[in-house]
Amino acid sequence: MRARDRDASEGAGAAHGIERGVVGIGDALVRPPATVDEAAIAAAAEHGAKAGRMVCGFAEVPDGAFVWTRVADGTYRLGRLAGGWRYDDSRQAEEVGIHHVRPTRWMDRPFGDDEVPTGVADAFARGGRNFQRVHDSAAEARTTQLWSTAGEG
Repeated sequence: MRARDRDASEGAGAAHGIERGVVGIGDALVRPPATVDEAAIAAAAEHGAKAGRMVCGFAEVPDGAFVWTRVADGTYRLGRLAGGWRYDDSRQAEEVGIHHVRPTRWMDRPFGDDEVPTGVADAFARGGRNFQRVHDSAAEARTTQLWSTAGEG
């Protein structure tokens, strides 16, 4: 989790999300929206059409979907979406630039480079700052296995 509109310290967004039990994307809005539809319209108006589509896409990911993030020490954390979209206009969200959030159940255990699915590591290696789906069936299977093996299933 890294905001696209600022250079927060490496891992700051991930730490924010894990500490608060959320996963999120950026794009602060002038007025806090009450609904995801309001958020998408405002994001498109303030940040461009792509930002509006990203808010909608993020909100539409089904509960229970797995998410990965990478923290400052270089390890990865695995979580599962556990609720719907909301807008976070807190001071902490502003500091890291993560405003559109979803509740997430994060595993306590970090994963190293040698444990994380290759498709996940490759996505992070590309350096993108977007919430994105990893289209890799082996990565999906390995992620499910890691979650189940840790007794989180």
